[in-house]
Amino acid sequence: MAISDTGPVVQTTPFVTFLQRVQLEAHRSYPNEITPDPKFYIDLSLKLPHHLSTVEAAFNDLTSGSRDLPVPVKKLEKFVHEYFDDAKDLVPHEPEDFVTDPFEFLLNVENDQVRQWAREVHGLWKTLCYRVSDSVRESPDRHTLLPLPEPVIIPGSRFKEVYYWDSYWVIKGLMTSKMFTTAKGIVTNLMSLVETYGYALNGARAYYTNRSQPPLLSSMVYEIYNATQDEELVRKAIPVLLKEYEFWNSGKHKVVIRNASGNDHMLSRYYAMWNMPRPESYVFDQESASAFSNTVEKQRFLRDIATAAETGCDFSTRWMRDPPNFATMATTSVVPVDLNVFLLKMELDIAFMMDICGDKNGSERFVKASEAREKAFETVFWNEKAGQWLDYWLSSDGDEPETWKAENQNTNVFASNFAPIWISSFNSDENLVKKVVKALKNSGLIAPAGILTSLKNSGQQWDYPNGWAPQQEIIVTGLARSGVKEAKEIAEEIARRWIRSSYSVYNTSGSIHEKLNVAEFGEYGGGGEYKPQEYQDGLWVVKRSYISILGGVWMAL
Repeated sequence: MAISDTGPVVQTTPFVTFLQRVQLEAHRSYPNEITPDPKFYIDLSLKLPHHLSTVEAAFNDLTSGSRDLPVPVKKLEKFVHEYFDDAKDLVPHEPEDFVTDPFEFLLNVENDQVRQWAREVHGLWKTLCYRVSDSVRESPDRHTLLPLPEPVIIPGSRFKEVYYWDSYWVIKGLMTSKMFTTAKGIVTNLMSLVETYGYALNGARAYYTNRSQPPLLSSMVYEIYNATQDEELVRKAIPVLLKEYEFWNSGKHKVVIRNASGNDHMLSRYYAMWNMPRPESYVFDQESASAFSNTVEKQRFLRDIATAAETGCDFSTRWMRDPPNFATMATTSVVPVDLNVFLLKMELDIAFMMDICGDKNGSERFVKASEAREKAFETVFWNEKAGQWLDYWLSSDGDEPETWKAENQNTNVFASNFAPIWISSFNSDENLVKKVVKALKNSGLIAPAGILTSLKNSGQQWDYPNGWAPQQEIIVTGLARSGVKEAKEIAEEIARRWIRSSYSVYNTSGSIHEKLNVAEFGEYGGGGEYKPQEYQDGLWVVKRSYISILGGVWMAL
């Protein structure tokens, strides 16, 4: 008998619900060879002077002619044009702290073309800086975009809103570009979301309120403080970070694994507050869920899809019980290595911030919390034979403590298995680093153009042969910070491969892509539920990491 889906659900807005209907009709209307992007419809805003009730009535009239036949494409397009605006809820903004050439480190880069490329990437900050229009704040029921107090940096292309974990690499790039005011504004925006919702949203849209993303807000504040010594920002951030920390370490996100000695280790998992098709991909999720006839099983599957989106790595065989069978998605059953890396970093960051603000007791509390999580890494995730940290699969629903079992470790190889090397307590342990370096060299992940996300070719975008900038930067940074010569050499080689292949793709296509096919030099990535994104006017996380990696002291291009 199926276990009831009793998890939390955060309801969406009436406008989002209506736009789902428009999205579904568009999917019916267009010829089979043309698949409209479902996100386009869910991002529309309502034109003045129309009201939702009158537009719904007009849509009902449009679709009432025949319930069996779709609305003709031209009629649907006319309807959309008459009643909706596309991307009119963002206003271009000139960042006040932009300077033409802030890169002293480029003087040490011998390759003239690479230097010029970095300057071109830097120049694109101006094209991606916007402020949310006043109409979003004044008439929120007409928009799916959420109001934010400060200017924003958006990815561009189909992504016309702020995203949470990507913002960490925005901050890294902005620090290198010396755009400190813009960076503080991004953090202020994210803190406003935490203050409103209790957590940083996946993205700044009404349909993203049911989930978060990898928690990197503390790391953003830490990066800005290191560059600016802005103690006021730290003081403002601490209560917000405490609220976010509580979110990730309570309720459905909290799991307890008991070792053989009876000691409990508290860790965290992703768990979206949603058990329906995601509004931005409603038609796709509805089709995927059609494989289930049982309502409870369907709800649990849809929650696991939304939870995979919360991981930031959607989609991957990492979240499937029987890969590559998409119907076996079970993300809520996974205790992920990298999520707990980010939370360990949060504990260390909060301890540091409390210390500089004079709260010694609070700092000590978070030092102890970080030490407890480090022990959990050793007990739950570390696999001595593999020389890696492995995701742990829960045997139950995770609501009660469960005893650790060796067979519950996922022995498949993923780039995320090496994410803990990013943390200072791990990359400063010489013996541990040597084991990890040996494992990485033997893993099969190091490819001609960087680090593979996984070794399974499933057709999903967070699997072979793709590589993504966040994982490159996390692993490269961790290895480079170690005191082990071989680790530093591997870090430099991975960075060289990634940068050179990215530059080759840029020269060939005139664009920088969000992911690369790292199995081949000079090829962009594919797979996933949307078309590969080219960013002629956008930075996305991949471009941000280029500036960050190029600025690393270990680089000698």
